[in-house]
Amino acid sequence: MIQTKIFNEQNKPSESEKSEVVDFLFDNLQEYGDPKYQIERAIDYSTKEFTSFGGFTMVLKEEEELRAAVVVNRTGMDGYIPENILVYIATDKNHRGKGIGKTLIKNTIKQTEGDIALHVEADNPAKKLYEKFGFTTPYLEMRLKK
Repeated sequence: MIQTKIFNEQNKPSESEKSEVVDFLFDNLQEYGDPKYQIERAIDYSTKEFTSFGGFTMVLKEEEELRAAVVVNRTGMDGYIPENILVYIATDKNHRGKGIGKTLIKNTIKQTEGDIALHVEADNPAKKLYEKFGFTTPYLEMRLKK
């Protein structure tokens, strides 16, 4: 049975829980991931460990083992930019194809108020799953890295 746990401003993770989520995301995002300190910063943003708009971090566990995690940050730009950005989402690489990702996305959409944006590389196989839930690619994103 899958259990859902949500961390936010009112229900902050312990240091060991946060470390578990950071390690899980780092290991399971694989080539689509970021360094651990960036993942931790996104989680801290979601739980308002510093001045931010907040959001939430959700984990799914099965038999006490982490199977999926998502980090959603509020943007503070209601209406003209989606209110939320799905920063990180991953399922356990050894348990993919069992519907856990679908469950996580459904729970994320239900938990989130307002629109959701996410960045996904064109060759990421998860893109098809996001499209099944109504995510579209109406724009190209351009970035200037300084």
